[in-house]
Amino acid sequence: VEGAQVMVLNEEGMAVTDVARTDGMGNYDLKNVPAKRNADGSPAGTYTVRAAAQEYQAFPSGARVPPPIALGDATSVAGKYTLDSTLTNIGLIPLGVGERSSMSGTIYDAAEESGALVVARGANGVFSGLSDKSRNWTIFNLPPGDYEFRAYALGMQIKSASATVGRDPLSGLYLGYENTAGSTTTVTGSVQLNAPGGALTSVMLVVADTFDPLAARGEAPPGLRSPRTGSPDVSGNFSISGVPNGRYVVLPAYENDDLVRDHNTDFVTIDVTGTFTQGPRPPPGTPPPPNVDLTVTAALPTISPGAEAPEAVTTKPKLVWGDDSSADYYDVRVFDAFAVEVWNSLMLPGVSGPATASVQYAGPLEPGMYYHFRVTSWRAPDGEDPAPIAATEDLRGVFYLPAP
Repeated sequence: VEGAQVMVLNEEGMAVTDVARTDGMGNYDLKNVPAKRNADGSPAGTYTVRAAAQEYQAFPSGARVPPPIALGDATSVAGKYTLDSTLTNIGLIPLGVGERSSMSGTIYDAAEESGALVVARGANGVFSGLSDKSRNWTIFNLPPGDYEFRAYALGMQIKSASATVGRDPLSGLYLGYENTAGSTTTVTGSVQLNAPGGALTSVMLVVADTFDPLAARGEAPPGLRSPRTGSPDVSGNFSISGVPNGRYVVLPAYENDDLVRDHNTDFVTIDVTGTFTQGPRPPPGTPPPPNVDLTVTAALPTISPGAEAPEAVTTKPKLVWGDDSSADYYDVRVFDAFAVEVWNSLMLPGVSGPATASVQYAGPLEPGMYYHFRVTSWRAPDGEDPAPIAATEDLRGVFYLPAP
């Protein structure tokens, strides 16, 4: 893919480089990537890579999550550490036919180290992009129309702007930083873990405009997670500070921690309006900072395909998961990389005895497309309405047929 924009992100999802643009062969070269160092001078830590281009779906998005790239795997060539592996080679999925443009801009007067999720919302849908280290951003694949552009960044309030996007790409849209003391909010809450002892999880905030409840997918601003970095550590109370104003969906257990959101509870959406903790006293009637109660349960094991990472297949696979002995039936749904449900097998009878349950996938399998299967177990006691009791994890169960 020529002209794609590639950047490197740290563990918080913030860019540590400016974008590099791919050449006519799709090659890119990101130089002078900052990194922590071991005592011998070798790089340490993990990063991920993000890529976006006109007429292609951005990576990561949908069913595709970025694999962590261990900087310790870099090799020293002529005195410079270099990483070039399957993890740094990115495949982009082409979009269908459509009229699309783009908008580029800058977040100015912001802190030097910052990262922002920029969201364009209009009659034609919701689209997003991420700012690079120099706070420049591009949103690709915008159908012509009127949009409001809003940026969400840890610890910052950023002014929104409206613009009309035509057929030709536009640039130069500036989003101003307007931080004042106490202008961001700390979101607090608690997680009830209905899971084996020792279980730990995390909580993240997703911009509500970008959230698809059926696929349970959305875009999260960098850093709006508890814990902010590292492995999950939440077993009760949690806190996410520096949250800018906006509407968010609060997602617990949205990573491979053997836990899932309790499917008997609705998604929790909050409106953040500022705390005024260090500024003037709030006007009468101002709502208090959000406090959120969440329930998390043990996940159904994902057996195959994609138990640990996206898995290549050669034919339509059998979908296998750990049996729920309490289940009367299962709902199995498969989504493609665009978060579109492409196949399902509903009210699949529960099994008795075996440790696993399965169904043969009979949906589409296009070369280069990624698919994600999700299973929910249901119980239907006599005389009572059916209720979900468990589900497979949000990020496991991804498979694909390699492109030729």
